[in-house]
Amino acid sequence: MPTNIITVGELLVEFVSHTKDCALEQISKYSGPFPSGAPAIFIDQAARLGAQTSILGGVGADGFGKALLQRLKDDGVGVEHIFVDPERPTGVAFVSYFNDGQRVFIFHLAGTAADSFQVPADGLQLHDTLFHISASSLGNPNLRNMVLKVFDQTIAAGGKVSCDPNIRPELMRDTEVRVALDDIISKCTYLLPSTDDLTHLYPGMTEEAAIDRLKSGGADIIALKRGSKGALILDGKSEFAIAPHHVSEVDPTGAGDCFCGTFLALLIQGYSMETAGEYANAAGALSVTKRGPMEGNSSLELIEDFLVRS
Repeated sequence: MPTNIITVGELLVEFVSHTKDCALEQISKYSGPFPSGAPAIFIDQAARLGAQTSILGGVGADGFGKALLQRLKDDGVGVEHIFVDPERPTGVAFVSYFNDGQRVFIFHLAGTAADSFQVPADGLQLHDTLFHISASSLGNPNLRNMVLKVFDQTIAAGGKVSCDPNIRPELMRDTEVRVALDDIISKCTYLLPSTDDLTHLYPGMTEEAAIDRLKSGGADIIALKRGSKGALILDGKSEFAIAPHHVSEVDPTGAGDCFCGTFLALLIQGYSMETAGEYANAAGALSVTKRGPMEGNSSLELIEDFLVRS
């Protein structure tokens, strides 16, 4: 079992529109800058759950970068591989919601510090490591190259790989994304898709058929995030359907990353697959109750208290 978790990808701040259905086309009030980026949300939650963690990424030497870097430090994430770029700004995203629950994003990543760092030339210690990939990072060619470099190094070193397909149409217009994602999925130990991911990966398939397709791959454990319908955790022997928690949703962005961070952090610390799934499902529910993608990240104590009260 791995002893630590590492991830690579976009570090950014996010501004959230207060007006639903504005589609980022109208003047609106916004909250932010919130520390964000799928890999950052994930690794922050894993650290808060007690895992030894680190992240490779880049931020600018500006206020946004300082806020993001400080949040990760405060929550216990190893930041020794975050490059502070004095020449480029920190990446930024804007998000707006619709009344039907859908979202629209505008990302400013290309040419920022978010995609301009490098994997350390002297390599990384990866043999006892779980390398987590949020596939949203694969849409940016620079980020994709760095993710795949660490992916190859991890496989060569005998480390483990986890993957959240995390389909983001706004970030995944490059035709090479699917090739890279299929290769990663075929070699990962832990696979954590959402039901939306299944729709994009296997259009026209039922959930059951898509799960069967995933089970035929190489993953030891699959954790399916069903959003308001809970979660499904399975391996080659057991299957656990986890009931949803009914909460007042404020901001759903980051819930899947929070689920993944909780599930994997607890799994490598010796928790059972079922218990890790129950806690991750609760953490995902808690995360949507606050505005801001990382603001709803929680501790073990908060999760356990929530489960007692639910």
